[in-house]
Amino acid sequence: MDSRRIHATALRLILFILGSSLMFPGFSQEVTVYVTSKAGDRLASKPPLHFVEKAARPEPGFRVDDATTYQKIDGFGASFLEAGPICLQSLDDSAQEAVLRAVFNAHQGAGFSAMKTVIGATDFQSAGPYYTYDDMPGDLKLLHFSIARDLQPAGLIPYIKRARQHGSFVLQAPMDYPPDWMLFDVQKNQDVNPRALPALARYYLYYLRNYKKHGISIEYLSPFNEPGIYTKIPAEKIRDLIRNYVGPLFTKEGVETKIQVCDFANRGDAATNLPVILDDPAARKYVRSISYHGYEFKDYNKIAALHERYPDLPFWMTEVDHSYGTDTPRSQPLPRYDYEDGDFWGAQIFSDLEAGASAWIYWNLILDEKGGPYLLSEEHRDGPDNFQHPVIIVNRRTKEVTYTALYYYLAHFSKFVRPGAYRIRTEGAVAGVRCIVFKTPAGGMVAEVLNSQPRQVKTELHWRGKLLEMTLPPLSITTGLWNPTDRGDSTR
Repeated sequence: MDSRRIHATALRLILFILGSSLMFPGFSQEVTVYVTSKAGDRLASKPPLHFVEKAARPEPGFRVDDATTYQKIDGFGASFLEAGPICLQSLDDSAQEAVLRAVFNAHQGAGFSAMKTVIGATDFQSAGPYYTYDDMPGDLKLLHFSIARDLQPAGLIPYIKRARQHGSFVLQAPMDYPPDWMLFDVQKNQDVNPRALPALARYYLYYLRNYKKHGISIEYLSPFNEPGIYTKIPAEKIRDLIRNYVGPLFTKEGVETKIQVCDFANRGDAATNLPVILDDPAARKYVRSISYHGYEFKDYNKIAALHERYPDLPFWMTEVDHSYGTDTPRSQPLPRYDYEDGDFWGAQIFSDLEAGASAWIYWNLILDEKGGPYLLSEEHRDGPDNFQHPVIIVNRRTKEVTYTALYYYLAHFSKFVRPGAYRIRTEGAVAGVRCIVFKTPAGGMVAEVLNSQPRQVKTELHWRGKLLEMTLPPLSITTGLWNPTDRGDSTR
């Protein structure tokens, strides 16, 4: 064979190899990367990485098993409260829409997909005095029921409708207190009087119907917010309310809204009270989801145990924040502008998801530079100095908008881990680093990698016999996206 034929044969072989690589992208699986870091990245697009065909090595890393799935994801978000539109109204129209777009648009913003609203007054229903939807004493027939407050310019209904112009989300609604006349005594015994239970069930029904008349569907209703702290109603009476009144009434009236078990104040309260309700088959048949709050920042194992006990019910973490009444000493200014706070919230999200949560919802979406405004009604536990930390800070004086570190860490989940995704099995241990992986409804993969170390860390992901090398910036969260169904992925 002469040299020309040898060169031609070699050239054909090279072209075949190159062509095969182009035809079969799974040969070097591409991973799209987004990073938020202390160095200044904010959901920043980075050069793609690649899974390559390499044997697993003994270096610390994470192993992804997409054949094993866990909970289905319902969404991520925060809460609609009157404090939000009050702050937004200090901005011009275009700036207001820019904020809402940054929160709810899944392409140009964070794409929040699960939001909380409230049934009547709570501490950040700040556009007026304390209220319920029927403040007429003794009105058991609810002849004076009205949602007029929620229709005002700073009300919840215009706020929700504006948000829905930028994206889609489901709504969850709990209630701090029913009308005072449904209680034994608002000053001393704030438990619900049993004779008011039928009226209370209709109160929920009227709330849902009136919102529906104004074009807003509430997908999940939670009868009480932090029972025992606000309404002093025991778990046994909540069980009876669901079993004997709310459940049968909703069934009779064809209500599509799903009933959640009440938003217990923390994971420990949920572990104590949920079995009282859910172990009664007559009550449990009406419950479609479980909601709890993340205060005290511990006891994730109790949620994991509850998830094993009630595997058919999605678990939602529906409220948590920084406030002087929870985790923040008064020496720490609120709201917080420091980047490091994002890592704190990233760890909370990871822990709840690993425990089995299907949704993760923060408390205040928008507050001002002072951490307000808030409502005062001390007999309803809405006291003074109630400054808190939001997802977004609007300085009503300077008109500056600050997207907090919490916003960016939460956005890594809400933007990329869309409703319908499933958490999949991920194992491994790297000091100061956590990894959690999801399979999307379209079959794609999303890895979230949290580096809590103040230094750069190199780690690896092992998946289907392939290896991805990652260099994580100090104090960062990294999202990696890839499509396992690319042609040429011989392991599928």
